[in-house]
Amino acid sequence: MSGRTHARACPERTCVGCRERAAKGDLLRIVAIEGECAPDPRGTLPGRGAYVHPTRVCLDLAVRRRAFPRAFRGPGPFDVTALRRFVEGAHVDQATPVDQATP
Repeated sequence: MSGRTHARACPERTCVGCRERAAKGDLLRIVAIEGECAPDPRGTLPGRGAYVHPTRVCLDLAVRRRAFPRAFRGPGPFDVTALRRFVEGAHVDQATPVDQATP
């Protein structure tokens, strides 16, 4: 044996908001569709993608830093309304405890 482990490498991406590297599964992929930033949680939409932590803080940092036009290599600004609603909706879902959720 060569002494190497057989663990698979986990792909990493950089958050365009806070600029920290994280596992691809921990970040939300975003694509540009007709001048709008659209969330792509499954990672299947066509086009160039940018990654951001699914938190309001990182989203606000990305908008403030004008990171989306650079990441998509296109003219900005991009509309982030749908993306903001998606991130805020994800926080509502995560804040609800499982035992108190209504069926």
